[in-house]
Amino acid sequence: MPFLDKIQMWADRRPDDTAVVVNRGGYTWAELCAAAEQLLPSTPQISILCEPNSPEFVARFCAGVASGRQAAVLDPAWTEQSRTAVLQKLPRPSPAGGTALEDGDPDWPFLIGFTSGTTSTPKAFIRSRRSWQTSFQASIEFFGLRPDDKTLAPGPLAATLNLYALSECLYSGTEFHSLHSFDVGDAHSAITHDGITRLVVVPTMLRLLSERGLTSGVDASAITSIVCAGSKLDARTLRAARRWAPNATIFEYYGAAELSFVAGRELGPKDLLDTEGTAIGRPFPGVEIQITDDEGKPVVEGTPGNISIRSAMVCQGYLWGDDGTSFRVVDGRYTVGDQGYLKGSELHILGRSADMVNTAGRNVYPHEVEIALAAIPGVEAAVAAGVPDDLRGQRMVAAILPSCGSLTAIALRAGLEEALSTDKMPRDYYLLDELPVTDRGKISRGMLQEWISSMDPRVRRLP
Repeated sequence: MPFLDKIQMWADRRPDDTAVVVNRGGYTWAELCAAAEQLLPSTPQISILCEPNSPEFVARFCAGVASGRQAAVLDPAWTEQSRTAVLQKLPRPSPAGGTALEDGDPDWPFLIGFTSGTTSTPKAFIRSRRSWQTSFQASIEFFGLRPDDKTLAPGPLAATLNLYALSECLYSGTEFHSLHSFDVGDAHSAITHDGITRLVVVPTMLRLLSERGLTSGVDASAITSIVCAGSKLDARTLRAARRWAPNATIFEYYGAAELSFVAGRELGPKDLLDTEGTAIGRPFPGVEIQITDDEGKPVVEGTPGNISIRSAMVCQGYLWGDDGTSFRVVDGRYTVGDQGYLKGSELHILGRSADMVNTAGRNVYPHEVEIALAAIPGVEAAVAAGVPDDLRGQRMVAAILPSCGSLTAIALRAGLEEALSTDKMPRDYYLLDELPVTDRGKISRGMLQEWISSMDPRVRRLP
């Protein structure tokens, strides 16, 4: 892994400086180096990590990627069925490798990563050390990571967003903070008492931290950088984050676990989100973006298609679960099937092709509906999805979490009339008691579909 030589260097130069903090526990650089070295004799060639965030997890991860080893990082929140299915597919651990805390061959796989395991057996992909070293160099430049930054990534380290943030900090020698599990109060406490200057979060976490921070008077003026990914940033979250952390530069980016970084942008204090709600920024350093059709042929600018890239940061492919569409390479360009279009050099995101709803022969992306719903007064958050329909094949439905008062289906339809064409309008509306989100804080349209089909009490149809 391309950060182990760096850990050795930081341990030599700054042995007593803090390296990692999880809640109140942690390691200095010297302690982290020693803890990982102590684990090496008992760490097999393939190390399986399936546990909540902790300082010990960090040491085990470092030992698990030393020399020629590979680390498989499983999500402890997976169902027993998903966890068992993955463990059965992983190669059996072989005896321990070398006993030196050193990086292995840069082109050899070091990480076995996984897609979400909420609805099926997670796909497993492999990634080389070189791909993340290239990513570190690009992200440190793009996000302006400073040597004195203190990063808080409060989500699970089993999620690529947070595992990468940890590794990026180990590589750059900057202080990394996390929590045993995401809790708004604990995150606010870390921000207040630990001098956090940088946040790495998904939009749902950022909204909670910002809005509750404003309500309870949590001082976030020391935060100078917020990195947001996982889903598109909405206008309400952006406004709240700017009020709560007025000195922060906000970055949002689009990427995928298999692709690493693709595109992003820096949102200054006066920068607004575009009216379409789809722009995500320009190509990341070292990335070339092209929009292609399903045969890999370029499409006309402004025409939706597959977001395809050339990049040295992509993974090496799947160990299992490859259905031929999830991660493809055509003529040297990689895609995971996400849909978007280019306006000049700026990328616009529409969503995964799997999320697209074909209703009466028309293709509609739920993201477009969600952006329009979020602009209606009284809507806290919105989720859209397709459900089976005997006449149309699928019909678009929308579920909203109200911010205050009461909302009716008539009011929601009226609010969408100028924002959406008739073919994109939801046919049914629901009220939510809570958002359908994964343990990683991402909106789950599949979960909403399950709630609707099972008549879950957390979702109620509006007449």
